[in-house]
Amino acid sequence: MEPQCEEVEQEKEAAAAMLWSVQEAVERQTLQIGASACGATAVVDVLKALGVEATPEEVDRHVQTRLRRNESLLPDYLLSRSEAGATHVQLIQGALEASGGKVMGRFFHLHPRRQVRLVPWLARWIRKGAVPVATMNMQLGVPEGEEVPDAWHHQLIFGVAANAVFMTNPLDVVSEEEAQQRLCSDSVLLIRREDVLQRWTEDCSLSSLSENPSDRRWRDLDVEGQVWKMVLEAELDESGAKVAHIRIPAAYSSGVTLFTLQDSTLGQELLTEPEIPLL
Repeated sequence: MEPQCEEVEQEKEAAAAMLWSVQEAVERQTLQIGASACGATAVVDVLKALGVEATPEEVDRHVQTRLRRNESLLPDYLLSRSEAGATHVQLIQGALEASGGKVMGRFFHLHPRRQVRLVPWLARWIRKGAVPVATMNMQLGVPEGEEVPDAWHHQLIFGVAANAVFMTNPLDVVSEEEAQQRLCSDSVLLIRREDVLQRWTEDCSLSSLSENPSDRRWRDLDVEGQVWKMVLEAELDESGAKVAHIRIPAAYSSGVTLFTLQDSTLGQELLTEPEIPLL
């Protein structure tokens, strides 16, 4: 074999690591256990991969999945959308509690951009026995012509190969570039035009959002101004392109949580592992 070909093969080999085969993932993966419960669903599979028993109901209770308040007026609806589901913090706490203290997790931020090649980095940890869960902004990297999803998503990563990331719920394989793009996102969420306008009323006060003392991002993003622009467009009913979404703060951070058994060498290693350096 030519030296150059050998190097390519070695690189491919270094990038490959699987918790489960694709067939095992088909048989073992957990399908979404409830509304907004992709995080809890991922934790169910984390515990399964680590050989720890817990029911989906137990896991969901400990993760404390938050629901959208679809019947609320616009301000409260938007607040509920900003935190619906779960954050990586809830996943880590949920896994710890649902496992009776046996499972720990460590989150690694991937935004802003980091000095890392995603697939080899994941492969290294998977080979050590870690179980990764991706927290991704699915509203990024949407192919032209396709509808923009309306949420972020947590997915267990059951393996990687050269330029491929394998995930559950749904069973999927995406390119390294696509995964990297979704894993490197600011904490924002797009809300569809129809979801805003159908909850808008003339006596709706949006100032509570801008004045939110616990999160100044509502003011920084001028969510109130974005809504007014959308409402005025609808009232004028002029032809031409309309604003399709507003941007609101999101509770989630993009990155990867690595889970392992608490009382393990790997657990100690994860606790002391530094954050991935910024680019």
